[in-house]
Amino acid sequence: MRTHMCGEPRPADIGTTVTVCGWVARRREHGEHLAFVDLRDHTGLLQCVVDGSVDVRSEYVLAVTGVVSQRPEGTVNDRLGTGQVELTDCEVEILSAAEPPPFPLDERAAEVDETIRLRHRYLDLRRAEMQSNLRSRARISSAIRSAMDAQGFVEVETPMLIASTPEGARDFVVPSRLHPGEFYALPQSPQLFKQLCMVGGVDRYYQIARCMRDEDLRADRQFEFSQLDLEMSFASQSDVLEAVSRAVGAAVEAVTGEGVGEIPHMTWHDAMNRFGSDKPDVRFGMELEDLSEVFAETGFNAFKADAVKGICHKGASEATSRNRLDDLTEKAKRWGAKGLVWMRAEEGPDGEVTLNSPVAKFLSPEELAGVIETLGVEVGDVCYLVADRWHRVCHVLGLLRLELGRPPVHEGGLRFLWVLDFPLFEDVDEATGRPVPAHHPFTMPHPEDTDMLSGGPTELLGVRSQAYDLVLNGWELGSGSVRIHRPELQQQIFDLLGISEAEAEAKFGFLLEAFRYGAPPHAGFAFGLDRLVALLVGEDNIREVIAYPKTQSGGDPLTSAPSPVDAEHLAELGLRLLPRGT
Repeated sequence: MRTHMCGEPRPADIGTTVTVCGWVARRREHGEHLAFVDLRDHTGLLQCVVDGSVDVRSEYVLAVTGVVSQRPEGTVNDRLGTGQVELTDCEVEILSAAEPPPFPLDERAAEVDETIRLRHRYLDLRRAEMQSNLRSRARISSAIRSAMDAQGFVEVETPMLIASTPEGARDFVVPSRLHPGEFYALPQSPQLFKQLCMVGGVDRYYQIARCMRDEDLRADRQFEFSQLDLEMSFASQSDVLEAVSRAVGAAVEAVTGEGVGEIPHMTWHDAMNRFGSDKPDVRFGMELEDLSEVFAETGFNAFKADAVKGICHKGASEATSRNRLDDLTEKAKRWGAKGLVWMRAEEGPDGEVTLNSPVAKFLSPEELAGVIETLGVEVGDVCYLVADRWHRVCHVLGLLRLELGRPPVHEGGLRFLWVLDFPLFEDVDEATGRPVPAHHPFTMPHPEDTDMLSGGPTELLGVRSQAYDLVLNGWELGSGSVRIHRPELQQQIFDLLGISEAEAEAKFGFLLEAFRYGAPPHAGFAFGLDRLVALLVGEDNIREVIAYPKTQSGGDPLTSAPSPVDAEHLAELGLRLLPRGT
């Protein structure tokens, strides 16, 4: 029906007769006999000069045939790729009339309530931003597949209807008609199946997998999401990091035209110690500094703690009101701190830096000088200090750091980071005395720490794992680990976690049985495609890069899902609904 897309005609095409198809973005009258119609498709806009008697309105679908002509002097639009030309001597065919849309399909849509946009998502998708995001997503997926294929990975599809497995979040369950009273689960990830692929000799597996988790939604989380999932046999941690880095580099190049270079590494302990987060945003400074030695002999009771740390907000004093300081103190308490100490840096009588704070009178001159030196304080800065257990201090100051300094998602470039050597256990359950796993129970301990598995709680919490995360601008893109493939070590981990032989068989029996037939050493990874796309196109919410997302409450305004199921269908499945709360 068309010879060109709307965004294609250029000065080289002047004099050519073309046919374009698309939607009316805008109609402007030009006297009694002429009108300008901006016709739009996913490639851009083209101005068409049409007979003023042609009755077309916004979002009508047209086929327009005309001659590509130079725009008159003074009417060139440099913001458009087609801005130097227009279509004249036009013949217009109305392919479909349209009612006025419920919201403008241009930059003003950003001000529209999101529920309205999602209710009419088929209209929202016509916007240039959404078209660009979805096409960038397609290029990223294609680039990832090419990178994986080039590295010898085989794309394998794993089941969508599986048995329920404990992976940390709630399963979505599907009732079985053929087996009344029994249920499938939708996969939270292909974890167990990709490990079975290794036992099956696939060697290098990948897929861009659809996964479902029944967990609370937020800007970087949806019920259903896509991830690059991979597993490698006879591979080390460094092999996985290299394979993933190549795939991510290809994805970035597909959108930006530039590579990412070598992605730096950081241990989990360093990330927590310096940035207060296991997914640090390294686009800005304001690192956490250790003040424990400064206050080692302090008489100030609030600083008599396992750890004292601080951050310095450079040049922020004038813009930081007392109300803001009170607000930050309350936030720190909600994050788990007993309190927050703030100090303003002012100029002393001799030009030196002095610290003005409600607690300054309780601190010695040496301690105040230690804060200034350790934090690199200058006049006009504001310092924030927290004292408590090391992990809590890091956590609170890490959140405060983001509150004070985090740039918008589209600023500061793309800062990838590998975070390595996560703890194998995150805590010890006081009731049982057993360690709480930080990952799934098949995560391989660090080889230098396996002797510590026989120790007490303190030693167990010091055991590192061969687990690793990929972080981009403070977002966790994904995680992976070297897997346990030796039965004796796996049993030791099960024993530590209190997983009995019967429980292990019930939860993981088919995997453990497969391992008895010869499991190669293997390792894997998965990262969220939605999160990567969002960051690469400069969106701070993954809903903007998903064609048909759910709202934050989990609803779908377009189809009104979730919705009731009729009684006949429930009966066929052997189900009936109980009153809420029974």
